[in-house]
Amino acid sequence: MTTPEQAPGRAPVPGEEPGTAPDAGLERWRLVLGSAAERHTGPLGPGNAGRDAALDWLYGRDPDLARRGVRRSGTTAREGGDGPSAVTAIDWLDDIHRLFPKETIERLERDAVEKYGIQEIVTDPAVLERVEPSQTLLRAVLRTKHLMNPQVLRLARRIVESVVKQLLARLQPEIRRAFNGTRSRRPSQVPLARDFDFRQTVKANLAHYQPAERRLLIERAHFHSRARRHVTQWQLILLVDQSGSMAGSVIHSAVTAACLWGLPGLKTHLVAFDTQVVDLTADVSDPVELLMRVQLGGGTNIARAVEYGAGLVENPRRTIVALITDFYEGGDPYRLVRAVRGLVEQGSTVLGLAALDEDAEPDYDRLTAGKLASAGAHVGAMTPGRLAEFVAERLGR
Repeated sequence: MTTPEQAPGRAPVPGEEPGTAPDAGLERWRLVLGSAAERHTGPLGPGNAGRDAALDWLYGRDPDLARRGVRRSGTTAREGGDGPSAVTAIDWLDDIHRLFPKETIERLERDAVEKYGIQEIVTDPAVLERVEPSQTLLRAVLRTKHLMNPQVLRLARRIVESVVKQLLARLQPEIRRAFNGTRSRRPSQVPLARDFDFRQTVKANLAHYQPAERRLLIERAHFHSRARRHVTQWQLILLVDQSGSMAGSVIHSAVTAACLWGLPGLKTHLVAFDTQVVDLTADVSDPVELLMRVQLGGGTNIARAVEYGAGLVENPRRTIVALITDFYEGGDPYRLVRAVRGLVEQGSTVLGLAALDEDAEPDYDRLTAGKLASAGAHVGAMTPGRLAEFVAERLGR
């Protein structure tokens, strides 16, 4: 029977003849299992030893390891004696950017900020100059900017600007496309994939079906045309919960409002709330400035925000109120239900969105959400593109 020590291609163990290249598979298992596995896998090569040190700097602080009696590997050369690691956040960032691919770096930075609360990543000027902008870091900036001095705020703004630019580039075409017109039954000579008429294409080309190959040859594709919508003035009132758990939805709400701003036939409002209500509509055209004004955290009074939104309604039957919240009401839940029911009864469309982001996978108070649904609200979660489609459908009626 071949033991791990005799396995060909593994990393050499101390005292063994050199010359055998480390086995990539064994090194990967060593990275996964930690230093206790070295007697079976052999030590790591120089490159993976650096990766192990970077991973240990972050995940070695997990309190669950101590409870399970797992000892840290201590492979980093920057540790000495029994004292804490001398590796700083900026050292660690330099290491991971050198040792890991981009998608791994993003995961490590997300865990550092969100799982282990290493806030110097977004509050240390030297770190902010090196860090790669991402939505994770933007959420961290929004949570901690009240702790930042003016110099750090200027550097943090770079992260806000970069991520907003990326989101606008990705979401704006999708959102604007929803307002380009509805399909009509008339055929079109313009071959656009989004207007492909599957039924008519199959029907028109059935004569070219090849039974032996079970294949239909398309001689001519058919497409729908689009009719420009008759535009009547509508209002979209976005009420956005700025409690800490809603950071992703706050970011996407700001970008979505910026994409919708100025569209013909639509007047967009953006209101942020915790226990207080702040109308941010004046900054909707500049989502960077808007996000720099948002302050995440604090309590939640959803009823107060809904009542404020009701005061903005000009024509109830031409108004969509989108309440974006986790539904954990810190105020009076009965007052909230009454406010939502009042909007519905006067003819407004009320959306209760537990999330407005690209994942649309919320964690929310189902009891309160159910009460609002019973009061007439449409409750669920949406991506920004789906919200734009919903609004566009209402405008087209």
